Amino acid sequence: MTNPDGRANNLMGPDEALVPGNYRLTFETGAYFAAQEIECFFPQVIVSFVVNNDVRHYHVPLLLTPFGYSTYRGS
Repeated sequence: MTNPDGRANNLMGPDEALVPGNYRLTFETGAYFAAQEIECFFPQVIVSFVVNNDVRHYHVPLLLTPFGYSTYRGS
């Protein structure tokens, strides 16, 4: 679940760091749009990404409309 700003700040503990590896975020977009009674085309959006070094912060935004989406690695 995201906060009012659309961020998931509590995926990991405050002292935990991502270790190198492959990760996947699954956004339940169908449930999000259904709650608003809006038809959508993508019921889930899965974003896979690679962490190559020990970085404590990753910003992975999902820009979403009922019939499309985009994502990127933010700063």
